[in-house]
Amino acid sequence: MITSRYIQSYRMNKEYTEVSPSDPSVNAYTTTLSAVKAEIDYKRKKCRYVRKDGKCNVLFRHVPEEWLMYVTDIFTTLVEIRWRVMFLIFALSYIFSWLFFGIIYWVIAMANGDMKDPTNAPCVYEVRDFTGAFLFSLETQTTIGYGFRGMSENCMVAIIVVTVQDVISCFIDTFVIGIAVAKMASARKRAQTVGFSNCAVINLQNGQLCLSWRIGDFRRHHMVEGKARAQIFRPNMHATGTEDVNYKDLEIKQSDLILAIPTTIFHVIEPSSPLYRMSLEELRKDDFELVVSFTYTDDSTGILHQTRTSYTPDEIHWGHLFQEMLNVNRRYYKIDYSMFHHTAKVLVPEVSAEEYEQMKLGHYPRNSPRPKRPCINRKPPTVTVELVNGTPKPEEHVATVATIAAVCEDH
Repeated sequence: MITSRYIQSYRMNKEYTEVSPSDPSVNAYTTTLSAVKAEIDYKRKKCRYVRKDGKCNVLFRHVPEEWLMYVTDIFTTLVEIRWRVMFLIFALSYIFSWLFFGIIYWVIAMANGDMKDPTNAPCVYEVRDFTGAFLFSLETQTTIGYGFRGMSENCMVAIIVVTVQDVISCFIDTFVIGIAVAKMASARKRAQTVGFSNCAVINLQNGQLCLSWRIGDFRRHHMVEGKARAQIFRPNMHATGTEDVNYKDLEIKQSDLILAIPTTIFHVIEPSSPLYRMSLEELRKDDFELVVSFTYTDDSTGILHQTRTSYTPDEIHWGHLFQEMLNVNRRYYKIDYSMFHHTAKVLVPEVSAEEYEQMKLGHYPRNSPRPKRPCINRKPPTVTVELVNGTPKPEEHVATVATIAAVCEDH
């Protein structure tokens, strides 16, 4: 007979269920946690530090000389602005330059008397008014050359102005092309093709509680190398009323990756982990954010990129594991990306990693009932995995909890 303590530790949380992304009755990749939230009075909803798309939810106010920073680094400013604003700025730069030099040619023509005396030797042929001067400026800068207007050798000032306009035109063209190429080759576009799973999971791996999430590259041309990283972001409110943030790094096993196929990143919840003393109930009550990132070098361009996202306690699913995506045959490693966000329920104790280690060593809390005669089940028991997306045949897995799941009978 299994004691009530073991039943409470190993039972599956029935209120905590995940829905399939293809279910039209709910939002995609969401989790129904209303019953759990009602039990723990989880009512406060904090603003995210990093949104799911990787953008930091940070607003700067009263930055000293902010406009000067944008002007001094004009190249980065134009790369970061929207396409429509960039097109407007470049169109105005061309139009203003044509107008500016057109006015200069008009003034030169007026000073030389080309407007009053058509028989006079002109500085610029066929420039008798402002419209002609503007068209000559446009033809000169764009190198159109219709053949009606042209420079003469009568005015050295006009020759110098044409030379200066040609040089400035080369600078404008180079700047426009460089900005357009930089925006099209932006690292943000490549980062959108590397995705994280919509949730993180906590389950047992080799007899230890582990926090894991999945990352995959959706392009055929993969990166050269990459490094995964994770941090716990937690806001702190002091007694004085001031608030700051605290960062704690999570140690990741095998953080250096070559992401040819989707990979599950593991963090073993050890005594050094900030999640070591956190049970399921405490996880739902806690207020923190798991910020994960993946920094990598693209194989095609050699440019360094970074993709990031975050998980709140609502999005960390206790007692779940990611479903298999890989199918190996004689020719290919086939990846089914329709299973990228799917998870399955498994039996996992709802206690913290610290209590779990104590239970493995046989140290039980004082108030918990103990079996009269402990026994050891040397054959690891098998548990039935309840698939979330409704797979008709349940799978059987060897329970990694076998180290503490010894069945103890009362006599």
